[in-house]
Amino acid sequence: MAESMTRQQRFVLVVAILSAFVSFLDATVINVALPAISRDLGGALSTQQWVVDAYLITLGAVILLAGSLSDVFGRKKVLFAGLIGFGVTSLLCAFAPTVEFLIVSRALQGIAGALLVPSSLAIILANFTGPAQGRAIGTWTAFTSVANIAGPILGGVLVDQLSWRYVFGINVLPIAITLILLTKLEADHPRLPGVTIDWVGAVLGILGLGLPVFALIEQSNFGWGSPVVLVPLVVGILALAGFIVNERLTRQPMLPLTLFRVRNFWVGNVSTFLIYGALSLGFFSLAVFLQQVAGYSATQAGFAMIPTSLLLIGLSSLFGRLSGRIGPRLFMTVGPFLAGTGFLLMLRIDGSADYLTQVLPAIVVFGLGMAITVAPLTAAILGAIDPARSGIASAVNNAVSRVAGLIAVAFASVIAGSIVLDLGGFHRVAMVTAVFFFAGGAVSLIGIRNPRHSAPTAAAGSDKLGTSPE
Repeated sequence: MAESMTRQQRFVLVVAILSAFVSFLDATVINVALPAISRDLGGALSTQQWVVDAYLITLGAVILLAGSLSDVFGRKKVLFAGLIGFGVTSLLCAFAPTVEFLIVSRALQGIAGALLVPSSLAIILANFTGPAQGRAIGTWTAFTSVANIAGPILGGVLVDQLSWRYVFGINVLPIAITLILLTKLEADHPRLPGVTIDWVGAVLGILGLGLPVFALIEQSNFGWGSPVVLVPLVVGILALAGFIVNERLTRQPMLPLTLFRVRNFWVGNVSTFLIYGALSLGFFSLAVFLQQVAGYSATQAGFAMIPTSLLLIGLSSLFGRLSGRIGPRLFMTVGPFLAGTGFLLMLRIDGSADYLTQVLPAIVVFGLGMAITVAPLTAAILGAIDPARSGIASAVNNAVSRVAGLIAVAFASVIAGSIVLDLGGFHRVAMVTAVFFFAGGAVSLIGIRNPRHSAPTAAAGSDKLGTSPE
């Protein structure tokens, strides 16, 4: 219950939400500002893509290292560094004199953003236990999910009413508030003697994640056969293979591969890949369709998603708490199936896309499904891992969700069957999105195990090492 939270726990929850919120927000808020940036600073479509992708590449590439830094040096220290870095790079973006300067600043901002998400979840896991932990994770996921959806709305309003530069400038105030609150948190636990960072693994991990993502983004511009795409892809795959070998052999691996022996961890990450790939594909395609075919403005398309935000805010904490009491399996099964049903309802949408009769019912069903899913999914994955490794576990889960989104969006035109998303193409994308949601629910039904609650201490301990199925 919220009223049973201690003062310290309330500070922890607010800090965790605010620090992750700005990182998630900046991944989406930029999209509606791109035309205004081009008018002001110049640059073609490829330049616009790099304003977005420079942030995503460094964020995805560095996030595993960030999780390891959080576990070794402490969540509070890493959060502090990430917040300072994010604030400084946000100002660099806001005052960028050229588009090249903006792209470099966005890449640096992605590095700072990578420091925020794993540590923000890790401090929740370190300060909450049992059903209270599920509820706290539910609140965290509600607000961070809303950041993804609210980004285009906020960005549209700022661009239309003020300037695209305010899209970056708005970060400064929440960062300042979060830094003040961060000083009120208890100090990190002392660093264990002899614990070091796996720097070889860190470099291989950055190359193994960053270069394939770069290739995936640029293949639409150059094609798979181009050296610009093929060389980074091959080097990235080799680096990823080297990373796995290094993690198996090194004495203090950055990513202990034993994590993947924990059933709920690896099954939950498979579900994450399917569910968040579907989420990215579905919302990207819906936003484009509503504007390019149905004639919605950017602001109208953003506000069309508001019911999902309201459902996430209102219900995620509830389902997080229920998941903590009865286990996550039911919610991780029902939620994705309901979200997929929402996209099946979008097959009723015609060229007019009447909001009240066609779009809204589908959005509500989808939003309810996501509200049921997100908190139990996060809690199942991270609750299965020892809190000492919560930073890297969170980093893995976030890397999986972001790579899934990048891959799904990259293949949107292939699924639609055209580079222009017409009504038929949108219906095909909606169908595929529903199938991926259903697959995520099926994986959870078959693979997720609820922790035993009859003997909390023993169950919790066994779950950290392997599985404790009911």
